[in-house]
Amino acid sequence: MKAIINTNFVKNLAFAILSLVSISAFAQEEEEEKPKFSFSGSVDAYYRANMTAPNDEDAIAPGSSFANLPGFSLGMANLVAAYEGEKVGFVADLVFGPRGTDAVFASPMYSATGDIVNQLYVYWNVSDKVTLTFGNFNTFLGYEVISPVANFNYSTSYLFSYGPFSHTGLKADFDLGSDWSAMLAVMNPTDLTEFNPTGDYAVGAQLGYSGQFLNFVYSQSSYEIDFTGGFDLSEDFYLGLNAAHFSIEDNGGSFTGVALYPQYAVSETFSLGLRGEYFMETDEFGAIGDVFDADGDASVLALTLTGSATIGNLILKPEIRLDSASEDTFIDNDLAPTKSLASVLFAAIYSF
Repeated sequence: MKAIINTNFVKNLAFAILSLVSISAFAQEEEEEKPKFSFSGSVDAYYRANMTAPNDEDAIAPGSSFANLPGFSLGMANLVAAYEGEKVGFVADLVFGPRGTDAVFASPMYSATGDIVNQLYVYWNVSDKVTLTFGNFNTFLGYEVISPVANFNYSTSYLFSYGPFSHTGLKADFDLGSDWSAMLAVMNPTDLTEFNPTGDYAVGAQLGYSGQFLNFVYSQSSYEIDFTGGFDLSEDFYLGLNAAHFSIEDNGGSFTGVALYPQYAVSETFSLGLRGEYFMETDEFGAIGDVFDADGDASVLALTLTGSATIGNLILKPEIRLDSASEDTFIDNDLAPTKSLASVLFAAIYSF
């Protein structure tokens, strides 16, 4: 009788333990399961001032995109809704505010709300190795992106500003194994994202290895080849790199540039980063010397030092920037033409 009681006790105890383990495993599985729908985004604002030029409504600013308004200024509200299924999904990425307007500068082409659509695409994981994406997606060229959350520097480079921002079309991403990847795309002409008004098409390609990417796009008699990558030189020190060449056929102009992004983590919540960029263009392209109609080829050396302090979901970025051009591209405080501009800004970015 005693043995029977002990056996039943052991059985009941084992059953209780298995029940607890099952409940714990189920709870852990529920905790680890990712929701299929997600809602994320960011909000940013900044203050910018010139140190060597006036700060009125006609204030001179660096010749790159975004973060160019004087005084207390708005960035954008970025709202991203996504569905991530095992096989299929979508992304609807909407932008509101000056930075968003600059990002989708070619819209609206047709829709009255085309100027708030940053990305709008569906995707299909055909297999573990192949993904098809159809719709409007941000460019695969360049080190920097439209969202300020993903950039270390708040202001942007010349290379990013004069390259494409977005494409609309069909692309196929391939996982080639052993850290190799590839992408092929057929798209509307660059930055024509709502529809195709020309009947011409662009093609794009990418080859990647272990976080280093060689990119190419050909669109309407112009092409750009671009290298983007980075290296962890130590646990706290990272070096990013972007180099590109753009050319329009039949002597329509070209630009070439290189940018280095050394970044050092001072602590878990504060980092320092320097963007050093050299950008040169031919006279036919005419971006740098446009202010004073300068003749001949031109170049600019831009140095941007940025601090990044993290407080929860809030990122604070003080920044100082010096642009030094080969032509009279800016004005000084006496309103005289000058080749250089020194400016400062302070940005606050909240992501969720």
